[in-house]
Amino acid sequence: MKRNLTLFLLFFVNVLFAEDGSRLWLRYEPLPPPIAQQYSNLIRSIKADTRTETARIAVGEFRTAFQKMTGQTILLSENKQTNQLIFKREKRKDEAYAIQSFSSPRGNVTVISSPNDVGFLYGVFHLLRLMQTQSDITRLNISEKPSYDRRILNHWEYEDIMDHQPDPDTGDSIWEEEDLQETRSQSYIDYARANASIGINGIVLNSTEADPEFIEHENLLNFADIAKIFRPYGIKIYLVVNFDSPSKIGGQLDSDPLNPDVRRWWKEKAEEIYDLIPDMGGFLIEGHSNELPGPQYFGRTHADGANVLAEALEPYNGIVMWRHYVYKPQSEGDRAKQDYEEFMPFDGQFRKNVIIQVKNGPIDFQPREAFNPLFGGMQKTNLMLEFQIAQERYGFFNSVVFLSPLFKECLESDTYAKGPGSTVAKVTDGTLFHQSVTAIAGVVKVGDIGNWKADHFAQANWYSFGRLAWNHKLSSEKIADEWLRMTFSNDPAFVEPVKKMMLDSRETAVNYMMPIGLTYLYAWNHNHGPEPWLSPLPNILPYWTPAYYHRADSVGLGFDRTTNGSDAVSQYFPPLRDIYNRTETCPENLLLWFHHVPWNYRMHDGKTLWDELCYRYQGGVDSVRQFQKTWDNAAGYIDKDRFKAVQNILKVQLKDAIKWRDACLLYFQTYSHQPFPKGVDRPENDLKKLKAVTHRWF
Repeated sequence: MKRNLTLFLLFFVNVLFAEDGSRLWLRYEPLPPPIAQQYSNLIRSIKADTRTETARIAVGEFRTAFQKMTGQTILLSENKQTNQLIFKREKRKDEAYAIQSFSSPRGNVTVISSPNDVGFLYGVFHLLRLMQTQSDITRLNISEKPSYDRRILNHWEYEDIMDHQPDPDTGDSIWEEEDLQETRSQSYIDYARANASIGINGIVLNSTEADPEFIEHENLLNFADIAKIFRPYGIKIYLVVNFDSPSKIGGQLDSDPLNPDVRRWWKEKAEEIYDLIPDMGGFLIEGHSNELPGPQYFGRTHADGANVLAEALEPYNGIVMWRHYVYKPQSEGDRAKQDYEEFMPFDGQFRKNVIIQVKNGPIDFQPREAFNPLFGGMQKTNLMLEFQIAQERYGFFNSVVFLSPLFKECLESDTYAKGPGSTVAKVTDGTLFHQSVTAIAGVVKVGDIGNWKADHFAQANWYSFGRLAWNHKLSSEKIADEWLRMTFSNDPAFVEPVKKMMLDSRETAVNYMMPIGLTYLYAWNHNHGPEPWLSPLPNILPYWTPAYYHRADSVGLGFDRTTNGSDAVSQYFPPLRDIYNRTETCPENLLLWFHHVPWNYRMHDGKTLWDELCYRYQGGVDSVRQFQKTWDNAAGYIDKDRFKAVQNILKVQLKDAIKWRDACLLYFQTYSHQPFPKGVDRPENDLKKLKAVTHRWF
């Protein structure tokens, strides 16, 4: 009877309201009457100083959400009352907040205390999160402070922001074409709300491949308007600048960072920017990669290049995020070692407002990588951790892949930089090395389409990054639970099985793409499908081809990074370098990352490497099939629009998983010369036909 009533109500809601996902995790759906009444009895009014725009936003957010969830209107009061929410100023660390509730015979009082209005806003979103997940708010004693000072989203759009070319996954850029000085776009406000709700306090507006014209005066006027919209939500904007800007748009003979005229030009440009955007967070720079110029073009070092920009920003408390992602034009050596070799010689030579932005792994956002050895290696320089939220390496937005387990895997990896327990999290959050600035970045693609991310479950990666940037000790299970309850339903019959699907999804994708430490098996010129047979070509560097990484031959599979191979293991601290150096102790999920392993090598469970490889690929496919069943059983618990959309994505994901399995196993079989073991499906694709497919970006 209860389920029939639920189905009827969902049908009724679907008729009236189409769900497009645009509300993200801030849906504020009506609560069950008993819970709504309980909250209404606890909070009936708000006492707050609303003289600032941020405070008014915080109060307005709570009143609107409370009315939607409970049907009751919250009143504003200048006097203390019982059953009241109070904003109280208190001496605490910047952006920190506390939430406490006190019960007495006369009523309930809930207090959000913070030193500033942004803290009140964060506290409001925290309290609303508890209400959306139907938690008990009668005895709260919460104290929160962020793990990182700067919690930043890096916008990646495959075009420059000024070109406005639609993206195949997310549509047009979120940054609109019309004059932003005359447009206060509601989409920007909604975007700011969503980010503030998870503690994001910085947005890099443009892609790392910035045009020098990006920071010309006309464009800066537009960006100043975006900054004005974001400012009340505690969000600063950051700009990617092209290192060659002084010569390209500044009239300088070159962009040599040690040229006094170049240094003077950057100072003048910084003064111009901060005159328009006084709280601009700083610059992001990527030089000497993707055909972008860097200081090496002028015979200078990374420190030379970063420091001239830092000098220009220092009077305004701006920072320079110097991206570590560079690569040499020559092809010798191990690509996985290059970051360490490029930056370690300059440890301690960067100014205090420079922070080196380092990807979680040493290759390029692969489904699984060993953590980057710069974490723990560079101990005299500010380092920030960079994750990819966009699913570029996980089928784009055609796959359900929850990335929080990947984020946690890296954060909890032990570097041993100061002995056991020296995790990547502690290395980057200031715990071990007391950096002058701490930061974490997530690379995103957010478009103008209805649900922001083209895939409803991709929103969970945005959400999880923000939650971990604020508190990296949170578990993936808690984050998934919160997100599901706020985004879809609080019904345990929905939450529990779908949560398991989410928590299993990253490992599932690794299994059907690149298990046991394999990496970079992608097709040439895009990262959607497999092309493990691709060998180095005359016009591209070897390390952009799969054969460079998997090293398959008649003996075995994998890249030898031991002391007898490229010696990448020596970039890690002992005992980790010794653990990685031996096949017997190397974690099996990184075995082929560090070792070239014979096909008949016995894994810990007794299977040969070949059989284990086959079972991993098959297991990935089988798991996606199980995801389909799990989602099909969710039909009665959520709206039909989003249910159908995710169902369609899972259909594509299964086809992709089968293609990955067939392409990789059939190709590697040409080296192993071994049959598929029992329990592995016969291939649905033919290797010759797979090789004949022309791969394109889509």
